Amino acid sequence: MAQNIIEQLRAQKKQYNSTENKLIDYILQDTVRAREATIRELSNGSGVSTATISRFAKKIGFDSFRDFSMSLASATTTLSPVDFFGEITDNDDTDAIAQKVFAGASNALKATVNHLTASMLDTATHYLVAANRVGFFGIGGSSLVAFNAYHKFLRTPLNVIAHPDYDIQLMQAVKLNNHDAAVVISHSGRNKDTLLIAQKLKENHVKVIAITAFAESPLAKSADLILLSLAEEINFRSESMSSLIAQITIIDTLFTLVGSQLSTRTQDVVDTMRTTIEETRAH
Repeated sequence: MAQNIIEQLRAQKKQYNSTENKLIDYILQDTVRAREATIRELSNGSGVSTATISRFAKKIGFDSFRDFSMSLASATTTLSPVDFFGEITDNDDTDAIAQKVFAGASNALKATVNHLTASMLDTATHYLVAANRVGFFGIGGSSLVAFNAYHKFLRTPLNVIAHPDYDIQLMQAVKLNNHDAAVVISHSGRNKDTLLIAQKLKENHVKVIAITAFAESPLAKSADLILLSLAEEINFRSESMSSLIAQITIIDTLFTLVGSQLSTRTQDVVDTMRTTIEETRAH
């Protein structure tokens, strides 16, 4: 799982300013040319100053333009910007729309897994396994992902909490402490209610794992660890639809990693639950 900077830039375009988007558009229009370009050549071609390019490279997580350039050189680009998530047009029939929606979900998963690293996932797994309690938090559509996580992690030895009601989530957050961990899910990373939950968690020194689409969002900046769910916005079909699938798959991955690390204890929990359910159904 190596970071693919091309996929990251394509999926996250709208979080950057107009000048930065000029650079991104130039890179996406001809990635072969961009891979081989010096910082001066990128500047001349995109109309963006070398200083801005250097700052942008650091903004998205690179130590220098050289590191950014090396990442561009190693990135794979098998799909065009339009094909990548399938622009939907008024002329598309039912089959075409279905194909493009499924392609969008599939490519969101590819972009997300290409950005994840084993180190990120190992750190997240450590936070969860080491915690006395683990809280899952999300508002609106993200609450579905949070409750899905809660439902899955009940099958592990972890002591997990979650609730669909925001006020209860806030009360749960203020009761967690430095021995606990939290997974906070927000597509935009800017929802005010979610940010208040994250603030309370940080005030209590809780380890926070953020699952969001935007690395520069307030939620991401406040988290101890960021797991990006990458998806590109396509006209009326919000990128959050595909991002939701990516978020759920990140949760599935963490659940599997925790279950693998605590395999015997997890199997005991699962067996006990199955036995209890079967006994209930027998009556």
